[in-house]
Amino acid sequence: MKRIIRTLAMLTLSTASLTGIAKITEADMLGNAAQPSAAQRTIAIDNKTKWITVEHDEVVRFLSNGQEFAWAFKGMSSSFALNKVAPNGALDRDLTVYVWPNARDLADK
Repeated sequence: MKRIIRTLAMLTLSTASLTGIAKITEADMLGNAAQPSAAQRTIAIDNKTKWITVEHDEVVRFLSNGQEFAWAFKGMSSSFALNKVAPNGALDRDLTVYVWPNARDLADK
């Protein structure tokens, strides 16, 4: 009987831990929208822009197609399509953003 109770307890704990893992959100992966006034720098996207590089934890203001938006790059992804987070109509083509570790991240290791 004790063995059954122990097994049920382990299964319950395992299920609880898997539920916690399954709750990773898109914001966990990509970061989140920010106020343009919080931006540390501005990137103007034009026809010559082929990709974008930013640092982890950086807040960037983007200007594109007459629109403005800002993004806080606090997610776990090292690269993703900027179109996933840009407002509709802000980008007229696919652009990849590459997220580099910032100096603080490197100093902590």
